[in-house]
Amino acid sequence: MPGSHRSTAGPVDDVSPGHRNHRGPSDAKAKVSSERITALIEPAVTAAGMDLESVRVTIAGRRRLVRVVVDSDHGVSLDDAADVSREVSAALDAADALGEMPYTLEVSSPGVDRPLTTPSHWRRAAGRLVKVKVTGKSIVEGRVLTADSDGVTLEVAGARRRFHYGELGGPGTIQIEFGRVADAELEEFSDPELDDAVLDNDTDLEPDDTVLENDTDLGAGGDGH
Repeated sequence: MPGSHRSTAGPVDDVSPGHRNHRGPSDAKAKVSSERITALIEPAVTAAGMDLESVRVTIAGRRRLVRVVVDSDHGVSLDDAADVSREVSAALDAADALGEMPYTLEVSSPGVDRPLTTPSHWRRAAGRLVKVKVTGKSIVEGRVLTADSDGVTLEVAGARRRFHYGELGGPGTIQIEFGRVADAELEEFSDPELDDAVLDNDTDLEPDDTVLENDTDLGAGGDGH
C-alpha cells in the first residue's frame, strides 16, 4: 500500500531514544520499532548535519505514525526538515523497516518544553530563561549566557554564575516569556521562503509551529512499508 510522509519544523511531544517509554502492553510493537528505527535512521540524520533527538512510533488503525525529532546548532528550517524527511524515508524503505503497514513520517524540531539534559541542549538554549535545581541548593532561575562541555553560565539576578553539570540536580526547563521574541525567531520569520510556506498552507500558525506538509505517494522504493 502506498504511504505518505509529512515534514514539519515545529514542536512535538516526544520521547528520547535510549530511554524506556512508559507505555502499555498494546504499544510493545511500536516500542520495538522505535528502537530499530533509531538505529536505522541515525546515520542519515547525522549525515545531514543534525542530531537525532528522539523517535516515536505509534499505531493508528492500519497505519503507523513515525515521529522523528531532530536539532542542530543553527536550528531546523523548513528545508532542513524536508531534506531529513527524504533521507529518513529512503532509509526506512530500503530496510523495509515497517513491513507491509503504511506509515506517515513526521520530522520536526524540539519544542521549548524539551528538558535540557546534554551540553548541546544547554548550548542551544543560549539567551533563554531557564530553571534548574542545583545540588544542595534550591531551584535557580537565570538566563543562559554560555554553555560548553563542562558546564553552563547563567545570569542570575544580574550576576554571572557558573555551574558544572555535576552540580545540577536535574534537567533544566525553559521558561515561557510572553511578549519576548528572540532575534533568531524574528530573522527566521522574515525569510521570504517561510512567508511563502505559511501562505501556501493557509494555516494559522504560532511562531514555533511553521509547518511544511508533503502528503504524496512515495512511489517505487518509497512505498511506506
